[in-house]
Amino acid sequence: QVQLVESGGGLVQAGGSLRLSCAVSGRTFDRYAMGWFRQAPGKEREFVAARTWNGGDPNYANAVRGRFSIVIDNDNNMAYLQMNSLKPEDTAVYLCAIHYGVGAFSFPTAYDYWGQGTQVTVSS
Repeated sequence: QVQLVESGGGLVQAGGSLRLSCAVSGRTFDRYAMGWFRQAPGKEREFVAARTWNGGDPNYANAVRGRFSIVIDNDNNMAYLQMNSLKPEDTAVYLCAIHYGVGAFSFPTAYDYWGQGTQVTVSS
């Protein structure tokens, strides 16, 4: 089976930057997509970003486009979410997920395995 572990969350001031990491282990895979989602208290799980294994055609939510970027390191089984110009409304638990197949989907039901999440808090 597959295990995903996020790290890199923390407390930052508005306007700051943070890089989240997602380590994938336990299974060999070929074609896949990595997705980042976030969930704030009382809110639905929200799509943030996704990218296919070959790094092409990233998919970003409007709320983060231009500020966040998703990177996949196939050789090291890692995915990253670089977050710049952070805003208080970015505060949430951030989760990474993997979808086996083709397509950088924005809906969570497309994803097969999920990490437990890492907390990101942005102060005003």
